[in-house]
Amino acid sequence: MMVDGYRISSKPQEMDIKTIHAFISASYWAAGIPLATFQTALQNSLCFGVFTDSGEQVGFARMITDHATYAYLADVYILEGHRGIGLSKWLMQVIHQHPSLQGLRRITLATRDAHGLYSQFGYKVLSAPDIFMEKWNPQAYVR
Repeated sequence: MMVDGYRISSKPQEMDIKTIHAFISASYWAAGIPLATFQTALQNSLCFGVFTDSGEQVGFARMITDHATYAYLADVYILEGHRGIGLSKWLMQVIHQHPSLQGLRRITLATRDAHGLYSQFGYKVLSAPDIFMEKWNPQAYVR
């Protein structure tokens, strides 16, 4: 699957960190994340950008992974003006076909509102939620 007029890249040097940060820092899942913190997160993740043919970054996702057993899908978005044409599905397809993400035992994610998208790619509610725990610090970005 491809969408005319767009391309997807996983080259770190192509990511527009300021554009990505502007969206992510206003999101419900990472509101207020400092730019320096976010830059460190990107440097330690496998990142995917969605770009128009003219080079504007209009989407993003990243996998936090050890490239062998586990990955966590995070920070997925498509800018509003580019939604509804299949970019998120194409992005998920490209991510899941990436050579570094083959053979993983588990990939997890957290979402408030995109269950329909992710279920198309095999994601389900936790099969054993009682084995998962978290250490949650909602004040991490408050200074």
